[in-house]
Amino acid sequence: MASKFSDKAMCWLMRLTAYFVILVVGFIVFEIVRRGAGAVSWEFLFGMPRRSGAEGGILPAIVGTLLLVAGSIVTAFPLGVATAIYLSEYARQGRFTHAIRAAIATLAGVPSIVFGLFGLGLFVIFLKWGCSIISGCATLACMILPTIIVSSEEALRAVPQSLREGSLALGATKWQTIWGNVLPYSVGGMLTGSILAIGRAAGETAPILLTVAAFYLPKLPRSIFDQVMALPYHLYVLSTQHPDTAAVRPKAYGTALVLLLLVLGVGSAAILLRFRVRKKYKW
Repeated sequence: MASKFSDKAMCWLMRLTAYFVILVVGFIVFEIVRRGAGAVSWEFLFGMPRRSGAEGGILPAIVGTLLLVAGSIVTAFPLGVATAIYLSEYARQGRFTHAIRAAIATLAGVPSIVFGLFGLGLFVIFLKWGCSIISGCATLACMILPTIIVSSEEALRAVPQSLREGSLALGATKWQTIWGNVLPYSVGGMLTGSILAIGRAAGETAPILLTVAAFYLPKLPRSIFDQVMALPYHLYVLSTQHPDTAAVRPKAYGTALVLLLLVLGVGSAAILLRFRVRKKYKW
């Protein structure tokens, strides 16, 4: 009797916790939409900023954010998948590989400002790339790489061993087995980690603050060595650093709404791709 009561109590506790989290997130989203919807217009989305962002649009910030997210994912995803394949399929399991996994897991929890300082020292100063798109993308790629490695390795481990053994028994090589029998069934899980990485790369301010972001730049970039505006940093500037904070507050909420929709849009596309891949490959 006591065990049944504790079981129900824990069930209700977990349910209330979940409802509370959903309620808080829903309230935050509702407030952003309510306060920011009035500021969003055609000019706001596709116009150039004026008067240090107090007037005009946020097109350079939108383009800059998309470039940084795309560049970081294109850089980090192949490296993360390759590392996961090595650790899961090729590396001899022992203390060394366990130490590598522990280091990767530790890097996944490092604060973003540390990656920003790392990017500033390595890409901006040592490699002399300056504050540029390539420096920002490389820094963000380093930041999201541990998440992609961990999720990709878990997806590879989830593939049944029998698929590997059957392929090897038919005479396929190790790489042919991985390419034809393992990767197609693990792509869905890898994309899950990429979705988390996309959200983090799009929403971080500290790394791009030190490597690429500009306070006010009313033009679009022409090369990978240009600085860009970015939505997270632009939102930070409007909310805390602008001389007329009260006047630009509606634009700040509008920028937050656009950033939220951008992350949801890119994440939804990744989720749709993952769904199609999982529907195609089942075991």
